[in-house]
Amino acid sequence: MPGSGETMPEVTVEDTREKNEATLDQAADRSKLEAIAAERDELKDMVLRRTAEFDNYRKRTEKERADYQQYAGMETVREMLPVLDDFDRALRTDCASPDYAKGVEMIHNRMFEALKKLGLEPMVTAGARFDPHLHQAIERVETTEAEDGTILGEFQRGYFYKGKLLRAAMVKVAARA
Repeated sequence: MPGSGETMPEVTVEDTREKNEATLDQAADRSKLEAIAAERDELKDMVLRRTAEFDNYRKRTEKERADYQQYAGMETVREMLPVLDDFDRALRTDCASPDYAKGVEMIHNRMFEALKKLGLEPMVTAGARFDPHLHQAIERVETTEAEDGTILGEFQRGYFYKGKLLRAAMVKVAARA
């Protein structure tokens, strides 16, 4: 206010130029900060995506490895089934030496228990209903003594491996006359 004894500061072109340059510098700094913040956010997003992709990759390879191990075990057990079948047939035949028969039975039991520990499960077919997904009908016998579709006998035992069908049972099935 003129007249109150205070003097107005003198504003020069130089002062105005310095203020304008300072304002421009602040605006440039602000835009640089915004660009850096945008780049930071983009990098954070990229890191999160890469982490998620890596986790998915790790889980997928773990599952594939577990499936491969189970499949490899399943094939090993499948290769042993003919030997187990041979032991079953050997136990059903008469033998002159009871000690020899006892030895064969012990070997059979030991092998069967080892395969069970790996995941082998024998299929129970006696008196069950025929299921084409689990059984292979080798013979159909006309009878009135059993219900149609009932399994009367087993030619070859079926097995599961860890809950999955490993080998279908070969069976004799009752049929109505």
